[in-house]
Amino acid sequence: MTINFDKLRSRLDGEQKRLLGDLEQLQANIRPVEVRREGSPFGKREEEATESFELEKRLALEKQIRAQLVEVEHALRKFEEGTYGSCDDCGQTIDPARLEALPQASLCVNCKAKNAKGRFSPG
Repeated sequence: MTINFDKLRSRLDGEQKRLLGDLEQLQANIRPVEVRREGSPFGKREEEATESFELEKRLALEKQIRAQLVEVEHALRKFEEGTYGSCDDCGQTIDPARLEALPQASLCVNCKAKNAKGRFSPG
């Protein structure tokens, strides 16, 4: 299987734009405290609990998007450096099927398996 680097680069560029748009959308949807507290039919504690839950949910989503963005930007930097498609750990070529499935992959399957033992490591 041959690697179509132009297609993978285009997918990474598109993913970067999508993730940046998602972050922008999250920021745009933050309502000021004054707006959130107007006219609540519930008690203050319930409202604060709901606000806290929504904030935690938004922060978790933002953290996940930022982590994905870091992976995509790392892959794009590797394109610029001429090292895209090689494993960050061992330097071997990453299987083209893996790159097709996950263009931001920075580790070959063997290194990914080694790194995943005992902890989670994306990419």
